[in-house]
Amino acid sequence: MADATPPQDATRQNAPPPADPGPRSTARRGRGPRPTIDDDLGFGAIVARESRQRLLNVDGSFNVAREGLGPIERLAPYHSALLMPWPRFLAYLSVGYVAINVLFGLAFWLCGPAALVDAGHTLDGNAFVRAFFFSVETFATIGYGAIAPAGIAANLLVTIEALVSLLSVALVTGLVFARFSRPTARIRFSRQALIAPFGDGTAFMFRLVNERRTELVQLEARVLFAHFVDVHGQRVRRFDELALERQGVVFFPLAWTIVHPIDADSPLAGLDRAAMNAAEAEFLVLLSGIDETNTQVVYARTSYTPDEIVAGAKFGNLFNPTRADGTLSIDVSRLDAVEPVVAPGAQNGAPRNA
Repeated sequence: MADATPPQDATRQNAPPPADPGPRSTARRGRGPRPTIDDDLGFGAIVARESRQRLLNVDGSFNVAREGLGPIERLAPYHSALLMPWPRFLAYLSVGYVAINVLFGLAFWLCGPAALVDAGHTLDGNAFVRAFFFSVETFATIGYGAIAPAGIAANLLVTIEALVSLLSVALVTGLVFARFSRPTARIRFSRQALIAPFGDGTAFMFRLVNERRTELVQLEARVLFAHFVDVHGQRVRRFDELALERQGVVFFPLAWTIVHPIDADSPLAGLDRAAMNAAEAEFLVLLSGIDETNTQVVYARTSYTPDEIVAGAKFGNLFNPTRADGTLSIDVSRLDAVEPVVAPGAQNGAPRNA
């Protein structure tokens, strides 16, 4: 959290966190009971009791590792190929393509100079280069006819490479199709969350935008406040679900500011930057919505730590001047723009739904 002081009274700002808050009220806006210490959100009791690291990274990945798996299970080549970024996927694909042809080229070369007949004399003088390019022609089923196999060994290699080519092309085609068809959300979250003026008090808020041209509908958000508390002399991580000013939106064409009002019932009431750091606080964010292109549910995750929270500020305006035809537009590059609060009594420091 930044050094700026949020606009709230000194007593509330500097109040230390209670030693044992006990179970909180289960009454929330349109939701079920608030999670308590005994609830397991999937991290397990050991994590809740002992882990001191960030649970959820900014990109939505979890800080976990699975040991004791076999080499195939640990590498998970299929799922890794589906989830890795496109540049890395294409790089691995290119390396694999060259490696296969180098191996088969080496095998043809080991068969001897008489294994490949170069009728056109296009690659005289370098047997391995000739073998490599013959492998490329065989693997890609090009078949220019200038180079032909001769003898049992070379023709057996052609048979094996033809089968490898058939399986490889089918596998890569399936992977590429699966990568294109896999429903994913590309949500951009603001780099910082804010403690900003809201109504007659303050609120914890952050905002997000859809970076894809596809539309998301029925978007819902859940924000969990993870923090350590003392329970009967034992330090335990507690997960409190924050009541949001708006739990979801039906349409998501522009941007959305997610707001948690800090009132008397809020787990953030009375917490300042020092208290959050002492409690090793983390705000876990989960979004779910329907991608109308394929009518499938997509998800996005992120988290905020106290160092990524700015107090006493508000988000800048995202909207551009209205176009001549009346079309509304926003500037996504200003998603992270924040402005200082003009006056401590400023009202509605952040829009309800930008």
